[in-house]
Amino acid sequence: MPEMHSPPFSDVALIGAGLIGGSWALAIRVAYPQVRIRVFDQNAQHRLDAIARGIADVAYETLEDAVREADLVILAVPVGALSPTFLKLRPLLGPQTVVTDVGSTKQGVIEAARVNLGEAYSRFVPGHPISGAEKSGPTAARGDLFQGKRTVLTPVKETNHEALSKVSLLWEKCGAEVHILNAALHDEVFAAVSHLPHLLSYALVGELATRANADLFFSYAAGGFRDFTRIAGSHPTMWRDISLANSAALLKELDAYSLKLQELRVALAKQDGAALLDMFERAQKARTDWANRLN
Repeated sequence: MPEMHSPPFSDVALIGAGLIGGSWALAIRVAYPQVRIRVFDQNAQHRLDAIARGIADVAYETLEDAVREADLVILAVPVGALSPTFLKLRPLLGPQTVVTDVGSTKQGVIEAARVNLGEAYSRFVPGHPISGAEKSGPTAARGDLFQGKRTVLTPVKETNHEALSKVSLLWEKCGAEVHILNAALHDEVFAAVSHLPHLLSYALVGELATRANADLFFSYAAGGFRDFTRIAGSHPTMWRDISLANSAALLKELDAYSLKLQELRVALAKQDGAALLDMFERAQKARTDWANRLN
């Protein structure tokens, strides 16, 4: 039986019943079985699936009904949908209701909240769980998705300390390791280690798919191609929104990566095995060191 302890929130409104939102709701159910969870999703099938999977106690067809009486609103919608969602939420929130999100970019989200949430802006806790999979939707949700994984919170000077503490505690009780980062640094870091890899994966698969003999290439693709392109199976709309929201940092990373590719091209053109070996060895060591730190 899970340990029974007083939850930081008693009534949670989940807006968006996808992989991340659904997984957080399932984790909350394990940590705090007494918490009431209601869900709103524009997709009717997602609402049905959320109830069938035990993600929520009840599903609503309107945002207004889902948010009513909630003391925590979790926004698990694409980052491109957050600004209008903040605006719709503004007149619906109670005077103590806390709002948080799970978006992969933070500066634009924070600005949208500042402009659209009104006085509730101080009770907005920007968040980003560093967990996920290429599958999407409530049927992909897992209650253990955040176990031992990092969740980044990016509060600003206006962020209410109690709201921050409660959201942080909720993540910790759901198995996550909470880290606090400046929003600009967050976006810079994740442009390099998350957003750029997705762009590269989409680009490789997309380029091969346009070839007249694409089927031939795909028929011989094996483990290396599968591992490199796994994330090209991710939700296209979500990654379009993330890419646009973090375009400034992502353009810098694309430029840096392009320079590295150009180094490789020059080495290949010159048949410079020493330069290739040096680059490969340095990359292998960095990758091995990083992997060892994870264990």
